[in-house]
Amino acid sequence: MKAFKEIMSWILPVIIGLVIALLVKQFFFSLVRVDGTSMYPNLQNNERVMMLKQSKIQRNTVIVFNAHGVDKNSPSVTESTKYVKRVIGLPGDKIEYRNDGRVFVNGHEQSQSYITVSQRREGTLMLSSSLSEAPGVTLGTGKTFTVPKGKYFVLGDNRKNSNDSRYYGFVPKSKIDGVVKVTFWNAKSNMINSYGKK
Repeated sequence: MKAFKEIMSWILPVIIGLVIALLVKQFFFSLVRVDGTSMYPNLQNNERVMMLKQSKIQRNTVIVFNAHGVDKNSPSVTESTKYVKRVIGLPGDKIEYRNDGRVFVNGHEQSQSYITVSQRREGTLMLSSSLSEAPGVTLGTGKTFTVPKGKYFVLGDNRKNSNDSRYYGFVPKSKIDGVVKVTFWNAKSNMINSYGKK
C-alpha cells in the first residue's frame, strides 16, 4: 500500500498536468506552423505562431481556419488542412476593391499599410490564370459584394501568391479555429497582433 501511494504521489501530478495542458490546447490556445508564403512578408514560411481560440474576430485580424470543405479547388486539402489568412470583411460587410487597389468596406476606405502599394493593386486584382473568381466575389471599381451572414472574406497578405476568398469564397465562422498572435519581439507583431485597432 505504501509503495502504491508513493507511485501515485508522482503519477497523479503528471496526469493532472497532462489534462490541464490538453484542456488549454482544446479551449484556449495552441501553436500553429505557417505553411507557405501567402502571408509574406508579415508571416514567414515555417514560422510558429500562437493561436488564441477565444479572441474576437475583427477586420484585419489574422485567423486560422480549417480549409476542408471551404477550398474545393485544391485536391491536396484534407480534413486537417489549416489556412492562415487576414480577415478583410465581416458578416454583412459591403466590400469594394477598386482598380487602384484601394478597399472600401461599408463605404469607408480601409488602411492596408501592412502590404505595399504594388501588393494592393496588382497583387489583389491580377487573379491567377488557373482559377476563376469565386461566386459572389467581384473585384474592381464600381463592383461591390456583400459578405454573407455567418461568413468572412479573407485574403493572404502576399496577394500574388495567395489562395484565398477570391477563389474559394467566404469562410464560415464554424470553420475558424482562432486568431493568430506573435511574440511582441517579432518585428511584424504590430501588423499581426493589433493592426487597425484604436
